[in-house]
Amino acid sequence: MIPDNPFKKTKNHFELLYDMLLDAIPSSVLMVDEKLHVVSVNRNFLLKSQRNKANTLGRPLSEVFPTIILENTGIEERIRNVFRSGLPINAQKMTYRAPGVPIRIYYYSILPIPINQIMLLMEDVTEQVRLSEEVRRVERHLASVVESASDIVLSTDIEGRILTWNSAAEKLSGLSSHEVHGQYFYEFCDINQKQAVRFIFKRMKNSNESHTTEFHLLTANNCGSILISWVFSPMKDDYGQTVGTVVVGRDLAERRKLELQLRQSQKLTALGVMAGGIAHEIRNPLAVCSSAAQFLVENNITAEFHRECSRKIQTNIQKASAIIENLLRFARSSLDTEMVEVDLVHVLKETIELIANQAKVQKIQILLPLQKEHILVSGVSGLLQQVFMNVFLNAINAMPEGGQLSIAFHTFEDRVVVRVSDTGFGIPPGELDKIFDPFHTSSPVGQGTGLGLSICYSIIQQHLGSIQAESRYGEGATIIVTLPLL
Repeated sequence: MIPDNPFKKTKNHFELLYDMLLDAIPSSVLMVDEKLHVVSVNRNFLLKSQRNKANTLGRPLSEVFPTIILENTGIEERIRNVFRSGLPINAQKMTYRAPGVPIRIYYYSILPIPINQIMLLMEDVTEQVRLSEEVRRVERHLASVVESASDIVLSTDIEGRILTWNSAAEKLSGLSSHEVHGQYFYEFCDINQKQAVRFIFKRMKNSNESHTTEFHLLTANNCGSILISWVFSPMKDDYGQTVGTVVVGRDLAERRKLELQLRQSQKLTALGVMAGGIAHEIRNPLAVCSSAAQFLVENNITAEFHRECSRKIQTNIQKASAIIENLLRFARSSLDTEMVEVDLVHVLKETIELIANQAKVQKIQILLPLQKEHILVSGVSGLLQQVFMNVFLNAINAMPEGGQLSIAFHTFEDRVVVRVSDTGFGIPPGELDKIFDPFHTSSPVGQGTGLGLSICYSIIQQHLGSIQAESRYGEGATIIVTLPLL
């Protein structure tokens, strides 16, 4: 009996290990000899080419590869050059489309092996290329959206330095993206608001929420500034960490002009509602003046009575003048929209004076219990007066048979809440969510525009506050206005 050859066992073991290593490579691998015959091949290549070892091993490369690949790549000549020079060829592109199969894209390398063979290594990158193209398409689409937007869209790093600046930003500011790139965003804000903008960026570092505000953006060559409504949103990376800020801004010039027109129209409507009560209030002092003047033309009155008549005329003329002055102050256009320190208590008292006569005519009692003499907020006095004028008149209209209008204050650490309640017929449940919508009104046709509370909502938003309503139908309603304290 002939003993087993140990070298043969070792060789078989080596070949098995070699085949296993080839099959473990995720790319397609062929081993080719000097005659360009396939010596070895891995499982990945057989799967991709839909072949088996029986019709692949020992076959010339021209039978294994499609003719179109051989003609377009010159791969056979390249392999011969590697045999001659001993130098590898790396990362060459190859594309192939079989009938009825989508195009495939490969990168291949030709590597010399010391056992006088060549390794042909092919990596299928079709999916990576498609994904890359899809990413580029999405990026181009997003860039097009940003550039086509009529609003300012910019991005900054976590410290507030500008990274991108779209066409709308260039058009409105007159500053090119090259001029602003790398500059701190607050440098292009109004000098009085720079500190506030820096604070916003500081908050963005640890915030997951957007921040909305309004401030002026400086324009090129010191040509002034434009009022912009801004939304600051944190920009996150793949790990949820804040890496920057996305800032969107909208020019408020046209909107402010329209709001001014609407507010003025609503003021005239409010004045019409108050006309009856005011006419009654002015008629009284005028009647006193008329009576006193008739006595003054008589010759037989005493000097003391003469002085008394003169004092009554002067007092009642001043009273009528004060009423007219309040009306003019309310009706005047609110051209000044600069936020300043405003005493909310004073605003409410002035507004109550304007509607007091109308309330008296309709037998409505006004309650204003004051726990504080002054409550300071940042705002525009005329606009806040218009808000409460609309709210008070709506409450009066809801109590045609008389009732009670009460105003209550509640101050907290950073805000004040004003609750205006009436004892009228209330708001139907289905209407409660709509009362701040433009042109929504429950008044008969011709008696209301439906803009009053919508304008109130816009003004309170401008003051960084909120306004909402509570009501139980048949039991009155309450309007709640919240404003930040100074």
